[in-house]
Amino acid sequence: MNISSLQVGPIGTNCYLLCDEQEKTCAVIDPGGDAGRVAAAVQASGCAPCAVFLTHGHYDHTGAVAELQARWPGIPVYLNHRDAADSSDLAQLFPPVPGARDYDEGDTFSVGGLTVLVLATPGHSRGGVTLRCGDALFCGDTLFAGSCGRTDFPGGSMDAILASLKRLGELEGNPAVYPGHMEPTTLDAERQWNPYLRQALHLERG
Repeated sequence: MNISSLQVGPIGTNCYLLCDEQEKTCAVIDPGGDAGRVAAAVQASGCAPCAVFLTHGHYDHTGAVAELQARWPGIPVYLNHRDAADSSDLAQLFPPVPGARDYDEGDTFSVGGLTVLVLATPGHSRGGVTLRCGDALFCGDTLFAGSCGRTDFPGGSMDAILASLKRLGELEGNPAVYPGHMEPTTLDAERQWNPYLRQALHLERG
């Protein structure tokens, strides 16, 4: 398994390539903009794209999807339906993602020989998910290094994001955390230093 990232779009969203180098295939996670750069990174990896996974439906995570679909006809794009439903009323924040397929809690997908598990982690948006592959967590805007996603957008909920953070914090082991913005971290580091995660785990008062 190889994970690479590039910052894309208007506010530097982390787009990740999850690659099975043995089987020469990869998934693109959160292509929020700069489709040409994303496609060039995929080509440079030597892997063929097999899927696009969206951690949630906000524009800064979905902005390059349409152009990538045009470059890679037939590639499946996955987005939780709770965010897809929001797009009809809030097109600026949740732009439509034509042809997106629903995925939800407990769904699994193969990326070559890798297995990606979907964990529902709402709070930043209703349809937020975390993708787990081995010891890697792609958390979108649920969990950041030292912080968490904002909850004041439509569909956000502080109670929901605290429940999601609690769920992530109670996972076994010390997986790497690949957030939607800023630098990667580890779950142990966040258990120790992140005030929102600590509050969710009842390690300190809110």
